[in-house]
Amino acid sequence: MNMMPGSKQSHLWRFIIVLLVLLVVSVIFGVSLGSTTTSPSVVVKVLLSHIPGLSSWLSATDTAADAIIYKIRLPRVILALFVGAALATAGAALQGLLRNPLAEPYTIGVASGASVGAALVIVFIGGELFGVALLPLAAFLGALLTALLVYRLALIDGHMAVETLILAGVVMSSFMSAILSYMLTLAGESLHQIIYWLMGSLGLRGSEYFIYTLPLLVAGVFLLCLYGRDLNILTFGEETAGQLGISVERTKRIILLLAALLTGIAVSLAGTIGFVGLIVPHLVRLMLGPDHRVLLPVSALGGGIFLIWADLVARVAAAPVELPVGVVTAFLGAPFFLYLLRNRKRSGY
Repeated sequence: MNMMPGSKQSHLWRFIIVLLVLLVVSVIFGVSLGSTTTSPSVVVKVLLSHIPGLSSWLSATDTAADAIIYKIRLPRVILALFVGAALATAGAALQGLLRNPLAEPYTIGVASGASVGAALVIVFIGGELFGVALLPLAAFLGALLTALLVYRLALIDGHMAVETLILAGVVMSSFMSAILSYMLTLAGESLHQIIYWLMGSLGLRGSEYFIYTLPLLVAGVFLLCLYGRDLNILTFGEETAGQLGISVERTKRIILLLAALLTGIAVSLAGTIGFVGLIVPHLVRLMLGPDHRVLLPVSALGGGIFLIWADLVARVAAAPVELPVGVVTAFLGAPFFLYLLRNRKRSGY
């Protein structure tokens, strides 16, 4: 970012400041609104009261409001922030790696693998039998196994061709979908659990074990952002990238596995939430350009904000019934996807 012209750099920093302000506003409103509405001033007061050293300066807060805000809504909003950041960063990285503006985290079949892992636990073991951690663990292992299989299928004489990777992802996704369909026929009374998982929701109790996956999410996003320069060079072609000193195969392998890791964790926490990794990177690219050194970290921030608002809509649009957040993102993402298809020739890819 330090090699940008001054005007572009100032525009970037203004954009980031706007996003940071929007993030704060999003968190406050995400915590304020729900089945019962709490005023933003009360939310700010409750949040500040939990900061060491400030509680003594604030008047006592309502115990019920404190419990709703700090123990129920805030963890969910934070979960939305990091899941959205993970999906958007993975999407931006895969679009650059595959040089395909229509690529997203689920292109490589990771979501289907995670769904199969979750369905196996629900159908054959029982989602609640071994506690809250077994279901997301099975989903994550399913996602990771699928990513490794896709990678192995895409290798030809030690070289991972982009076209082969996309094809391998489509094949594995179809295969996993077939297994999932078979699981659905065996589900019986557990069918609603699997369907709810497939539609995606931040109410899947992911916040209960989110703290254990947070270091992996932060590390994955950070490491992907470090590969922004390499992704910029890869856009000129693999031969040119190799001549410029990039270890092409190693770089592609690391970016693919990091994107799969982030997607697998996100799906294990919140089920299948589509289009976040497609919409957000494109909006950031339209506003700030294709430089991946900027695109990756700003997409992470934008993805978190986007999913906070999508989850807020899911909670209040049909209250007291909660919509799956995957339904909300699909309503927003499907028209955007059609727009990309129509304008692909003018997208610069």
